[in-house]
Amino acid sequence: MTVAPYQRILLKISGELLAGDQGYGIHPKVLDDVSNEIGSVVALGIEVALVIGGGNIFRGIAASATGMERASADYMGMLATILNALALQNALERKNITTRVQSAIEMRQLAEGYIRRRAIRHLEKKRVVIFAGGTGNPYFSTDTAAVLRAMEIGAQVVLKGTKVDGIYEADPVTNPTAKKYNELPFLSVLNQNLKVMDSTAITLCMDNKLPLIVFNLKEPGNLLRVAKGDKIGTLVTDSGR
Repeated sequence: MTVAPYQRILLKISGELLAGDQGYGIHPKVLDDVSNEIGSVVALGIEVALVIGGGNIFRGIAASATGMERASADYMGMLATILNALALQNALERKNITTRVQSAIEMRQLAEGYIRRRAIRHLEKKRVVIFAGGTGNPYFSTDTAAVLRAMEIGAQVVLKGTKVDGIYEADPVTNPTAKKYNELPFLSVLNQNLKVMDSTAITLCMDNKLPLIVFNLKEPGNLLRVAKGDKIGTLVTDSGR
């Protein structure tokens, strides 16, 4: 039997990934694929927490750039993450994976309020916990929310599931010759202004020695491979692999 290197993980999923090729909204096939990936890790006995972005529905930063008040735009983005969380909860529970949604914004008819000790208890009972509503505060991204929640629940690693297979020195879509990094120190991510996560999230990881792995979640089986300790994607730590 394979012994997984992690007992508790936090997976950050971008909202854009849930949109699939349609570019907006929630693509049912992507939702089903992601829930299958999560289910394979749950089957190993690993405790799984999730944070989902809302960029497939509404991006607060983009709206504020066009003149909307930043705080109002960010709150709208937080509501978008709750829509995504409820959709993923439904997809997981259709596969008989027990799930709880905890929201940083009170919404009692739809989700539990975020309570750290309750979240940890759910994880100990092998329930998947989806953290929605970001941090509950404007001006903070869901990347920062993911790292914050990971530290609060004692996760051993943050996994960022994206549409690319790691961190590159430049956008591989526009620059096919861009170099991919297998591992990086946190300071290099900050100094090179690599857009894998915002600087607040990276700094939180660095200050608390919380490793980050960026990988392609669209590739079937990749989440299970990462959870088993396979060296795919890009590892960001102080010391590397």
